[in-house]
Amino acid sequence: MTKKRIGIYPGTFDPITNGHMDILKRSLRLVDRLIIGVATNPSKNPMFSLEERVAMVDRETRPMALAAGVEFEVVQFDDLLMSFAERVGASIIIRGLRAVADFEYEFQMTGMNYQINPDIETVFLMADPKYQTIASRLVKEVARYGGNISPFVPDQVCVEVLKKVG
Repeated sequence: MTKKRIGIYPGTFDPITNGHMDILKRSLRLVDRLIIGVATNPSKNPMFSLEERVAMVDRETRPMALAAGVEFEVVQFDDLLMSFAERVGASIIIRGLRAVADFEYEFQMTGMNYQINPDIETVFLMADPKYQTIASRLVKEVARYGGNISPFVPDQVCVEVLKKVG
């Protein structure tokens, strides 16, 4: 019997975007069980509470995971990613890349994570070109200034962001 491939897709997801959804959909082909780790990350000054983000991510992603036949869980965490990965038994960390700037940051993080636990691999998935400019931070900024965010986030997330900005 082969060991289950457990992967983590970590992020703040404030809010979850179509870019996140794209990476998630493709990551489901790589693992037997996927845990989406929603990070507290108060330094990012989130628009949504941790509980709201967990519920939002679960609602938007669960149907996709069920359709793919992959075990799935959305979990909040507030410790080092590698500690979280070890705690849930993950052997793969999935990260999405949009641009060169993402790569530079992720390259440093992967090197540090490897020093902490070399048995956990980081897998990078390039964002689909139509999603490469989408960032949660920019979605919130566009919404605050009255711009149209519907091309960037799932429909219900759009409603929730617009409700938050008034």
